[in-house]
Amino acid sequence: MRSWAVPPLTTTARDEVGRAPALALYDARTGRLEETRPNGPARLYVCGITPYDATHLGHAATYVAFDLVVRAWREAGHDVRYVQNVTDIDDPLLERASAIGESWSALAERETQLFRDDMEALSVIPPDVFAGAVESIPVIVELIARLRHRGVVYDVDGDLYFDVTSDPTFGQVSGLAREPMLALFGDRGGDPDRPGKRDPLDCLVWQQQRDGEPGWDTELGTGRPGWHVECAAIASHHLGTDFDLQGGGSDLVFPHHEMTAAESQVANPGTVFARAYAHQGMVGYAGQKMSKSLGNLVLASKLRADGVDPRAIRLALLARHYREEWEWDDETLEVATSRLAAWSDAVRRGGPDARKAVATVRAALAADLDAPAALAAIDAWASEVVGEPVDGAPELIVATVEASLGVSLQTHLSGSSGGGAA
Repeated sequence: MRSWAVPPLTTTARDEVGRAPALALYDARTGRLEETRPNGPARLYVCGITPYDATHLGHAATYVAFDLVVRAWREAGHDVRYVQNVTDIDDPLLERASAIGESWSALAERETQLFRDDMEALSVIPPDVFAGAVESIPVIVELIARLRHRGVVYDVDGDLYFDVTSDPTFGQVSGLAREPMLALFGDRGGDPDRPGKRDPLDCLVWQQQRDGEPGWDTELGTGRPGWHVECAAIASHHLGTDFDLQGGGSDLVFPHHEMTAAESQVANPGTVFARAYAHQGMVGYAGQKMSKSLGNLVLASKLRADGVDPRAIRLALLARHYREEWEWDDETLEVATSRLAAWSDAVRRGGPDARKAVATVRAALAADLDAPAALAAIDAWASEVVGEPVDGAPELIVATVEASLGVSLQTHLSGSSGGGAA
């Protein structure tokens, strides 16, 4: 599956400021700030969309946050290997397609394209691998077959389930006790009450074809994969095991990230699925978490269609720490629009020496992606009054804002290409 166009990429002029500090992130599994230590290319897997509706700002916040991860690694001198999936076959997609009288495949492609358009507009660096579930069925089947060979997959009326107790570390990703797990499992797409299961928390890995639904002929029978095993297979196939970071929204900690880790680790004994787990906080609107099921969506595409500058949308999302839960409102966007105008004006007129601001931006992002502190550093540079602008300062600010924050100010640099070493 194709992704989207790569935005203009610079790296900050390292002959002046050197490499950025090593990136440290709050690891959900350990509950501590942990320095990332890539061995070779930094490897990242972020759970993607189920394309049955357009990109809302909760989605956008997640992918902008992990775009900061990619940029921080690049600024620290690392190559990056980034993989993201698209769950282009699943119950919510089929249900929406049926409700609107459209084929599931046409709906998936249309909404995936809208997602691509939104990501491109928001200057999100695309993944190296953008893998759909449908195209990945062979690697998913291969992983399930390995689990079945180990005796940890069993049949319930033709459907196949994974025995979560086969992973002795099950529960370490989320840190949850059994009762909260059971409640969340039922709320988030699981089926704890299905008769015939060995354990209520066991998760579906292969669903036998139902009447009127699509199915694929495989050694497992005719059907389609479960959600958790999809990500386990795609991530381990394209990144290997022990990769650096698993990312997604905080609502994926359990069951999704717990289940994917267990399935991969049992299929690949002696490994861990991911070295660290980072999660974007939920974005709310009108008093509730923004979600497709609730219908309280603020859509990135709608804002763009209404003439909102995508750079302002991105700045609005960066104004909150990625782990914070917060609510979108009109004031958030107004502040971001004013910030963009102030930065653009400062770049046009010139300003003071920028090296301190650049160092502050990079240090803030290296310390658990503190984007609000990074924005404040550029605000301070933009608001400082100087008698004589410092040569090269606007170019360094432009390069830093683009490389580290993903916001282009190039068009506002009078008479300059914007600096920054490629």
